[in-house]
Amino acid sequence: MAHFRCDFFSDVLGLSSSMSVILPQHTSTQVGMQDNAADGAPPVLYLLHGFSDDDTAWVRRTSIQRYVSSLGLAVVMPQVHRSFYADEVYGNKYWTFLSEELPALVSGFFNVSTRREDTFVAGNSMGGYGAFKWALRQPDRFAAAASISGSLGMATRERIGNPKRELFDRIFGESPIEGTDNDLIHLLDTFDHTAHQMPQLNMSCGTGDNLIQENEKFLASAREKGVNLRASFGPGEHGWDYWDLQIKDVLDWLPLSGRPVTK
Repeated sequence: MAHFRCDFFSDVLGLSSSMSVILPQHTSTQVGMQDNAADGAPPVLYLLHGFSDDDTAWVRRTSIQRYVSSLGLAVVMPQVHRSFYADEVYGNKYWTFLSEELPALVSGFFNVSTRREDTFVAGNSMGGYGAFKWALRQPDRFAAAASISGSLGMATRERIGNPKRELFDRIFGESPIEGTDNDLIHLLDTFDHTAHQMPQLNMSCGTGDNLIQENEKFLASAREKGVNLRASFGPGEHGWDYWDLQIKDVLDWLPLSGRPVTK
């Protein structure tokens, strides 16, 4: 595998930004690694970081590079700061950057597939929210999406007395999030199944995580609407021990090269 830290200028953000990228590599003499790079453009996983992290977090805190080495899978990890992958009301347009500019930059810089069946998104915590939001708002881009310990209840989270209220007001404004395109339940409610195919969805959350109720509520809403959603709730807290285990499960589940989705 090849690992890049890519520094570039974003026209949407109007500033320099970064992404970390893992690319498959043909090797024959590397000890302890199994590299399965195929000919042609590899499938790609957009892997989104959490609230207090950056584009390097997944590489530094998990073995993601080793996990994907046998899959022939490229991994793109963008930097979005504490934006909740949104066009901030009093800030920058991170949703536009993520959903429009980033894929174009990736395609321009790297030889990765742009086919829907080869494109996936996942993330942890804030990144889990971002992954589901991106997949539900642009379902024609992704074959599958996964949320690990996702902040899935942003729209109904109480702001009064919340230590992050100033941050949420800066990102989303003072108006309610409910009923907007930043509300995951609203996106489920308004998804047009006649025009779009729903990406395969996978969610997991530790039972010791303070976000477990938000995840259970999202699951109940999805099941009520007949959405095909794979869910796993088990022992674990909001931390990298759990996320390192769960990203391996997500990689096993991804429908790579026509591989059927694990139930």
